[in-house]
Amino acid sequence: MARIFVTGSTTGVGHNAAKSLLEEGHEVILHARNAERAESLGALADRAQVLTGDLGDLTEVRQLAEDLNAIRSMDANLHNAGIIDDERAETPDGLLRVLMVNALAPYILSLLADRPARLIFTGSSMHRGHDGALDDMDWTRRRWSASSAYGESKLLVTALSAGFARRLDAICHTVDPGWVPTRMGGASASDPLDQAHITQCWLATGAGEETGGYWHHMRRQRPDPKVEDPSFQDEVLNRFAEMTGVPVP
Repeated sequence: MARIFVTGSTTGVGHNAAKSLLEEGHEVILHARNAERAESLGALADRAQVLTGDLGDLTEVRQLAEDLNAIRSMDANLHNAGIIDDERAETPDGLLRVLMVNALAPYILSLLADRPARLIFTGSSMHRGHDGALDDMDWTRRRWSASSAYGESKLLVTALSAGFARRLDAICHTVDPGWVPTRMGGASASDPLDQAHITQCWLATGAGEETGGYWHHMRRQRPDPKVEDPSFQDEVLNRFAEMTGVPVP
């Protein structure tokens, strides 16, 4: 059985992933943004340890990594938490919040937490395109677009995963769970919520030995071509190191 950390496990895909992993007999470390949100874990919290930390705050993410290390090293980190902001919002550190939660926090946790054997990131079909993603990463020069900013954050975290697959001694994969009816996805989403976590859990518990995959519903797919470009991957990693103060290996 594996020891697996699941971010964003209070609702939606993360909650279903944590529940499924617990039912399979794995040791799961749950995550909530704060103590109030942790209360929504309900019965799951009786079966697993809960860590809290706002993924939109650099200090709290660093503390979350320390808290995780105090437990023992994980076999896998499943980076599930994600947001979309209707309006441009910054973190207390002056970073773009949607980028921090969706991409920078997974970057920090992957490097500061004792290195697990597997790192599973959450992508989206909306990562495709976004040719100017590196030109205005914090959206200070463009008119705000919630969908584009979200899509760019998913492009960057997918490139991050591919870069880590090259540079870290860990198996790294990105999973597109589909457009599912979560609080963020909305009631009109077309993909089944009860299927969205299956590929994540499958990869977190030992499948997919060939690192660097992009997956959707148990099938490996080709991501946006930029994701497969090592120079693009390295630029993303270097920019993330500058923004967070956490050096890339």
